[in-house]
Amino acid sequence: MRLATIRTEDGTRAVRLDGDHYVGLDAADVGELLLRPGWREAAAAADGPVRRADGLTFAPVVPRPGKIVCVGLNYRTHIKEMGRDLPQYPTLFAKFAEALVGADDDIELPPESAALDWEAELAVVIGRPVRRATAAQAATAIAGFSVLNDVTARDWQFRTREWLQGKTFEDTTPFGPVLVTPDELPGGVAPALAITCLVDGAVTQQADTSDLVFSPVELISYVSSILTLRPGDVIATGTPGGVGHARTPARYLTEGAHLVTEIAGIGRLSNRVRTP
Repeated sequence: MRLATIRTEDGTRAVRLDGDHYVGLDAADVGELLLRPGWREAAAAADGPVRRADGLTFAPVVPRPGKIVCVGLNYRTHIKEMGRDLPQYPTLFAKFAEALVGADDDIELPPESAALDWEAELAVVIGRPVRRATAAQAATAIAGFSVLNDVTARDWQFRTREWLQGKTFEDTTPFGPVLVTPDELPGGVAPALAITCLVDGAVTQQADTSDLVFSPVELISYVSSILTLRPGDVIATGTPGGVGHARTPARYLTEGAHLVTEIAGIGRLSNRVRTP
């Protein structure tokens, strides 16, 4: 099943996408839908009205997650290019909902930063509350997967040893366009999917989500040891090699740059970088 939050004249609406058609659901967005017991069955059973999916405008698939937990250094290729050893534990930091934009929205180029970088990521969306989850509980807590680009102000990120300030500038993080349930993906809750990032048409990142050091199930188990994960919460699982900061010379996003982030079987983000 493929779920999305679309923008309409009357506000946002959660929908189920069926090929080139969609069915509206009884929720303002996917986050609201996930809070309801039996959301999966209700979304699957919705039968109309059916409309063509031409020209849809996507909001962030979960517009206001209660938590966005991000994972650093979780692809073997990226860890190597950054000159680090494989971690014993996941490196965690947070992002806030104000950072999120839709699949085709502009990314804001902060005037405070001269080093805006790309980070293509697989995002996990939580579908039921979990605390101190076993592997089996963590697996059943996954509502689905989406695409996210953890666009990062590197000059702010490395001002201190803590990364938060570089990771959550407003209107910088595209997220969507859809949530895809695990049953539709090869590998299920451990999806093996091609992930690609392009900047102005040139491939900058290309990997497979099977290269993750810590799997989605392991991340849910680990994070839920710290705090309760609730429906609509998001875990951004980390980025593969190819970020601009690791290049010689370093390369960053500039005014008008076109950033495309795609995960096979899930979807595509296409965003322009604009000065506010």
